[in-house]
Amino acid sequence: MCEEQSANARHGVDGVGVPRRGRRRSARHRGGGRTPRAVVAGRIVAGLASAAVLATSGVSWAAYRWITGGLHTSDALDRVGRNAPRHFDDSVNLLLIGLDSRKDMNGDDLPKEFVQDQLHAGSSDIGYYNTNTLILMHIPADGGKVQAFSIPRDDYVQTFNGDGSSQGHFKIKEAYSNAYTGARERLYREGVRGSDLEAGSRESGREATLATVQKFLGVPIDHFAEVNLLGFYDIAKVLQPIQVCLKHPVRDRYSGADFPAGLQELDPKQALAFVRQRHGLDGGDLDRTHRQQAFLSSVTHKLKAQGVFDDLGKLRGLFGVVKKDLVVDSKLNVIDFARQAGNLTGGNVEFNTLPTEGPATRNNEEVELVDQDKIRALVRERIGGSVSSPSPSSSPPSSPPSVPSPSPSRGGGFAGESVKEGGIPCVD
Repeated sequence: MCEEQSANARHGVDGVGVPRRGRRRSARHRGGGRTPRAVVAGRIVAGLASAAVLATSGVSWAAYRWITGGLHTSDALDRVGRNAPRHFDDSVNLLLIGLDSRKDMNGDDLPKEFVQDQLHAGSSDIGYYNTNTLILMHIPADGGKVQAFSIPRDDYVQTFNGDGSSQGHFKIKEAYSNAYTGARERLYREGVRGSDLEAGSRESGREATLATVQKFLGVPIDHFAEVNLLGFYDIAKVLQPIQVCLKHPVRDRYSGADFPAGLQELDPKQALAFVRQRHGLDGGDLDRTHRQQAFLSSVTHKLKAQGVFDDLGKLRGLFGVVKKDLVVDSKLNVIDFARQAGNLTGGNVEFNTLPTEGPATRNNEEVELVDQDKIRALVRERIGGSVSSPSPSSSPPSSPPSVPSPSPSRGGGFAGESVKEGGIPCVD
């Protein structure tokens, strides 16, 4: 719209597409003489208003181009969308993907000192391309409460490639890495090298993650955003200090977490330790999932309080830091979404953690078994409408009688209590 208005202004066309000179001649012809002074004044006012609109549009367009310039985008949803479950209303489903990778966008290792000292995340060989965070946000069409569903990373499910073909049964976090590895080997044989090899391999990983989550939950995905460990650190860096609240003091040498109980402010290194800790927590990975939810709540609360969602200048400052580590789908308008995100704060988001049925060993790995029918029913209950039924081949094999009892489930069948956005929630 802004480009069209600018083109119209250059070619002497007004906002409705009619040449201005022609309209002036018609007005003089209809009046049969000089144009009344009141009409002239009205035209001056209208002209000034039009100029203001064009100027504002130009600034907005320039800001949009600046913010999105250099932003990494993906067309992964184009392929995955062909086999997506259909929508029953105008709601929007957004998948947040946290990639446990110590690589940059070109596939190069992050600096060793940075990984070890700041991220406290071991070496660049750890993590590979697994997705340690998967959160589906369901944004209802009527502007009601957003329901967010965290998927535990070790859920044992049938994983899929972007074309819908099955990878087999794996941890859900491995859908990305399985597809990445397969694509990288194929592309390398075809002669692809360098950054193109990395980009193509990651695109296959995104497609696989999107396809797997869609089939697992039985809902379509409309948009997604992916960030790696460095991106998380950069977000925490630009927003520091980050306020969090803990119910109990914790100390963990693996993640570097060392915090007292109560409300406290964290620097970027501490924030990363806060969301990565799982050792020493009663709920293990489930408690870490609640930490991630609490962090998101704290961040959105701070962004809202600082007016970032409504200020293009502040948005520019934020995106200027994080966009190099962020990947979004090519159809997502980041400015529109950021402004809508401002309306999702103030207690309008509820984070739920999907339940598991207990640990087991599969493929020589410790996994979490899941009941896909139960999970789909929980999701359907919260978002309304209909959720696709799983096909017989999409559910993991039934668990043996020796499987331990399910993890404690409170809050309407979900794992642990729901985390309510709108402030600084206190978590374990």
